[in-house]
Amino acid sequence: MNPRNIDATRRTLLIGIASLLAQAPFAADAQPGRAPRRLGVLMGALASQPQGQANAAALLQGLGAIGWTEGGNLRIDWRWAGSDSKLYEDYAAELVALAPDVILASNGPAVEALRRQTRTIPIVFATVSDPVAQGIVASLARPGGDITGFTVYDPLMADKWLELLTQITPPVAHIAVLYNPATAGVASLSLRALEQAAPAAAVAVRAAPCHDDAEIDATMTALAQEQRGGVLVLGDAFTTLHRDAIVALAARHSLPAVYPFRTFVAAGGLMSYGIDQADAYRRSAAYVDRILKGAKPSDLPVQNPTKFELVVNLKTAKALGIAFPTSILATADDVIE
Repeated sequence: MNPRNIDATRRTLLIGIASLLAQAPFAADAQPGRAPRRLGVLMGALASQPQGQANAAALLQGLGAIGWTEGGNLRIDWRWAGSDSKLYEDYAAELVALAPDVILASNGPAVEALRRQTRTIPIVFATVSDPVAQGIVASLARPGGDITGFTVYDPLMADKWLELLTQITPPVAHIAVLYNPATAGVASLSLRALEQAAPAAAVAVRAAPCHDDAEIDATMTALAQEQRGGVLVLGDAFTTLHRDAIVALAARHSLPAVYPFRTFVAAGGLMSYGIDQADAYRRSAAYVDRILKGAKPSDLPVQNPTKFELVVNLKTAKALGIAFPTSILATADDVIE
């Protein structure tokens, strides 16, 4: 057989095995004389998505740094729900039935689905926007109950998003805020903050809820008819899953857009500002560790994001006829050329 064909066959086999492992519980070998502890993970992404892979890798890296090894002293049961509400419910039931020692819930929908299945298994969330307003915890300092974790939102992000859209040349005057109401826990917070900041930035802001690619296209088609229109995409499971379609439609309609995560810019988006998602998952490992060692979630305060990143794409800017001021380029964490 041709060596190239052998290599191609081997790669195909490895990809297939990796896919199966991502969807099924990991068959870990326990250490001699000691059964591994068990962690359930309900991800608000798909195993095939770059952001989902990066978040999972960051979680494993964080766990490894404090002595937990998947397949060694820790068995991890992964479930990937994407933005499918039924999968959240099904996988939450599956994970609870496995009776893990603790569950890592990626986002708000994951937490809500798990809460309907258990009130006793400790849950650590990685990226929830406002856990107090959502009734997930009693307060940030004293969560109460069996749930704690890390927030994904800072009110100052709204000011930064408007700043980015109004400082480019030509500046944006009309902003459509794109999100899915079913999956964007951050929507109400963001919209309220954006509406409060809009007058000072001399822009008009409006909500643009979307549930599929057709509605995204309709929103952008209408916005393209307005003078100096632009898009602000909120971070949620839906927009992450539909990343490529959103970026392509923004390009087709020649609309400047600011996105929540760097993966949008890597896919051809204009710019992004938001939390470092991978860092949130890496930090979550510390709470998983403490709970596995006996800590109660009620004694672990909810933590706010600490690491933000600004990424810009000069190639996309050139295609759109947009120029970035030196103030943005000088403060960007990454400039894609």
